[in-house]
Amino acid sequence: MLRDGVFDRRRQRLVDKMRENGINDERVLAAIGSVHRHRFVEGAFRPRAYEDEALPIGMKQTISQPFTVAYQTMLLNPRPGDRILEIGTGSGYQAAVLCEMGARVFSIERHRPLLARTRSILESLGYRVVLRAGDGTLGWAAQAPFDGIVVTAGASEAPEALLQQLRIEGEDDKPAGRLVIPVGDHRAQTMNLYRRLGEDDYERTASRNFKFVPLIGKQGGL
Repeated sequence: MLRDGVFDRRRQRLVDKMRENGINDERVLAAIGSVHRHRFVEGAFRPRAYEDEALPIGMKQTISQPFTVAYQTMLLNPRPGDRILEIGTGSGYQAAVLCEMGARVFSIERHRPLLARTRSILESLGYRVVLRAGDGTLGWAAQAPFDGIVVTAGASEAPEALLQQLRIEGEDDKPAGRLVIPVGDHRAQTMNLYRRLGEDDYERTASRNFKFVPLIGKQGGL
């Protein structure tokens, strides 16, 4: 069994690699450096926990590549106290990173057994995340509006339900709500950032390409 000190050194090397690869938000880097990623993967994969790669977590799901988590978080730009909705709880790693940045995290997962396991991990590590099982493409209207929404699966377009659950710029004297989502087809997707400027007014910025599993649900698909 690897000692905690070994994981600490590997985690620092991962942070250094993120910085070299263009993650320049020091708050994001600090969060990546604080979350014990090895606690979110199964025992056999723990020695690889701080490699910049996705790893299996069961039920044909993976824990996201650290660079992907860092990149989406950097685009989302969460501030302490922000209400953030995550679509696709998965391992819980992304939620933990958001918690480390002071966000109030809500997360939806469609796989109930995975959600139960992840809930236990998050609670054991002291991360307070509001979780539910359901169709993430429909968002969580009862908890809206959100300062940010992050989607961890690819879609052919941004689900209307999620766009409508973003905070409108100036509402409660706060900035525009942001949606970070990979949009494209089954071959590849481009990371998109939407900002809600008005009731039906959105600013969209596209950045680099990624490849995600399809977003499944009533307003999902590739």
